[in-house]
Amino acid sequence: MNRRQHGFTLIELIVTTAILAILVGAAFPLVRVTIFREREHELRENLWMVRDAIDRYKDAADRGAFQIKVGSEGYPPDLDTLVKGVDVAGKKLKFLRQIPIDPMTKQEWGMRSMQDDADSSSWGGQNVFDVYTKSDREALDGTKYKDW
Repeated sequence: MNRRQHGFTLIELIVTTAILAILVGAAFPLVRVTIFREREHELRENLWMVRDAIDRYKDAADRGAFQIKVGSEGYPPDLDTLVKGVDVAGKKLKFLRQIPIDPMTKQEWGMRSMQDDADSSSWGGQNVFDVYTKSDREALDGTKYKDW
């Protein structure tokens, strides 16, 4: 009786496994770069969102829509103020729904006040003029995230 066996030989399975391992190995760096690119995109969006809220607060303060603390230069005292809002003629004027997270560190944003040095990494606490990520890593374009 001459029955032919159906299935794969050991060599076919080894070759197929090797090819799959090579393809997965080649795709891994691409996936890693894609993940970093997504985080960078999220960082840019979150920085823009917070900075835009700070600018809108400053514009409203400069227009005299609400009273500001002396020495604050019209900037918010903290990021929570952008979420909680300020009273304007009996209504709450809010600038952010929530404080977005820093996608690079998953921690609080670094903050600078008008009184701080431009490259300061510590917040003086007087007001919030700018925010930055506390990550020391480099972006895909070679710049430091904290300099964005």
